[in-house]
Amino acid sequence: MPRIVSLEAGYYRVTLAVTLSDSMHGDMPAFELNTVRLRDADGAEGVGYTYTCGRNGAAIDAILRRDIPDQLVGQEADRIEHIWQRIWWGQHYGGRGGPTVLAQSAIDMALWDLKAKRLGQPLWTLLGGHDAKVPCYAGGIDLQLPLDQLLRQTDDNLAKGFRAIKMKVGRRKLSEDVERVRAMREHLGDGFPLMADANMRWSADEAIRAARAFQPFDLTWLEEPLIPDDVAGQARVVREGGLPIAAGENLRTLWDFKQLIAAGGVTYPEPDVTNCGGVTPFMKIAHLAEAFNLPVTSHGAHDVTVHLLAACPNRSYLEAHGFGLDAYLAEPLVIEEGFAVAPDRPGHGIAFDWRGLDAIRA
Repeated sequence: MPRIVSLEAGYYRVTLAVTLSDSMHGDMPAFELNTVRLRDADGAEGVGYTYTCGRNGAAIDAILRRDIPDQLVGQEADRIEHIWQRIWWGQHYGGRGGPTVLAQSAIDMALWDLKAKRLGQPLWTLLGGHDAKVPCYAGGIDLQLPLDQLLRQTDDNLAKGFRAIKMKVGRRKLSEDVERVRAMREHLGDGFPLMADANMRWSADEAIRAARAFQPFDLTWLEEPLIPDDVAGQARVVREGGLPIAAGENLRTLWDFKQLIAAGGVTYPEPDVTNCGGVTPFMKIAHLAEAFNLPVTSHGAHDVTVHLLAACPNRSYLEAHGFGLDAYLAEPLVIEEGFAVAPDRPGHGIAFDWRGLDAIRA
């Protein structure tokens, strides 16, 4: 079995065409992209990546360059679970979250890409192969957009083939959120899937009040109403708010998800493959959700995550994220009448424009 012989890390700053905003991260004019290229003794290459909202990418880059190679190089490439545990426990005392687990996520993604390429299979079939077509929504990062621009953005997404939309909430006054959600519902019509994302803005009491105010507008879910640490509060919101709740993009481990799910604090568990430890724990989280009869959704990295949800019988919606990489990909995600289509290329199918990325190296 071939062994890993090299790790090449990349660190880039991607300027956004429009400054994005949400309730807690503020304005985001750019995002950081950290990439990994693993090569084995046969010369095959696997690619992985993670990203930030604009800070901490340098820390991820340092971990990838300095701390992980000695735990990875020389290991048998197909022993992904073994490598995952080796890196996890090797970094655990100073890590267990933050930049460390983001770095590990990129490594794990690259290992799965390498394995699927070696077997000549698309990643989604290697992971189980449920259904290549995954319901998909456009995830707007649009809290500060004036209402007319919000509706124009929505129309642009509809024209691209999306048949579900997510908007941001968490403005200074709840009444402002209510009016924006009301306008979106009227614009989209009854029954059209509409989600709202608060990005951890509220306390439990505030979130329950907001959820009850949004009830007339038939939201598919209210996302991240609280900080990820308030498991008891999140369970209160599920019980008392009257809306389904999506959460998990800021959880970093399988065990975090176990605590939230077991407490009844989430309706749609929402892991992000770039920050939960990679493909290996993402699939464990999805199966954990299935055991609780919960639908799993996703956050970010839609070009890879489409494979993961395509392997899950309990998948719900894939998020097409606002931090898109289309300008640097040979073949961006395909959207057809509300469905994202997992590609049939070997591996995850992402081919970066490395020359283009060189021009924005951080």
